[in-house]
Amino acid sequence: MTNDEIRRNDEIRMTKPATAQLRVFRHSDFGFLSSFVIRHSTTWLILAWLCAWSVARADDVSTAFDQANKLYEEGKFTEAVAAYEKMFRQGQASPALYFNLGNAFFKAGQVGRAVLNYRLAERLAPRDPDVRANLKFARSSVATGATPAPSWWQRWTSRLRLDEWTLLTSGALWIWLGLLTLGQWRPALRKSLSGYTATTGVGAVLLALCLGLETYNRFAVKSVIVSAREVVVRYGPWDESPNYFTVRDGMELSVLDSKGEWVQVTDRAKRIGWLRREQVLFVPSSTGSS
Repeated sequence: MTNDEIRRNDEIRMTKPATAQLRVFRHSDFGFLSSFVIRHSTTWLILAWLCAWSVARADDVSTAFDQANKLYEEGKFTEAVAAYEKMFRQGQASPALYFNLGNAFFKAGQVGRAVLNYRLAERLAPRDPDVRANLKFARSSVATGATPAPSWWQRWTSRLRLDEWTLLTSGALWIWLGLLTLGQWRPALRKSLSGYTATTGVGAVLLALCLGLETYNRFAVKSVIVSAREVVVRYGPWDESPNYFTVRDGMELSVLDSKGEWVQVTDRAKRIGWLRREQVLFVPSSTGSS
């Protein structure tokens, strides 16, 4: 289904199946230990128990996921939300689970909570077209200009997960160090390796910069999502303070400061005001699977 079809039908993309989030350990994964376990029966029993437990646990998770999806398909969105959230409490977290929970919240009329879960799903699967389409659709349902526009570097670094940036940066650094070591070990190769060494060094610096920016964006830039139907933002952190402007369920705001039960926020129009903590959802700096 294309984005145009989604907007035309006023629908979000469907839930993901259990297979989108599950990885089952199979007996063949332990084939390289076959000769060892024959000689060590106790180890064989432990491995067999672990294998059986992993498969049984995966089956339980798959069943729970399918049951939650069935509730969603039957239009029981509140019950589906409860079923998905129960899986989170049991330690399950995946892009598919965040995505489906966002769908259930959106259908239940809780746009702010839907946007939060779509953002968490996007953090774990930044290149998933369904996640990005539903997040865009949910944001567009709030109001034009309600979402702060990300800077060019935020759009660039969000293309990869934080662990992917870390892996790429580490790999580039190790290659660069390897080339330097090889040049010291074999001086005759130093001149021919100089171009590769310089290019790898520059690449490692650029990747490290991207990693630093994404880390800053994840842990230093704080944001909240309005979770109440309509919230009055005030000039000061007290109930007697005059009203400044109003925000709606699903609007995303940047956090500037906090004082007790109050949070100072700013919107895309650069207006600054205060609202209560219970009226917003804080976007966490980490997720269950990141």
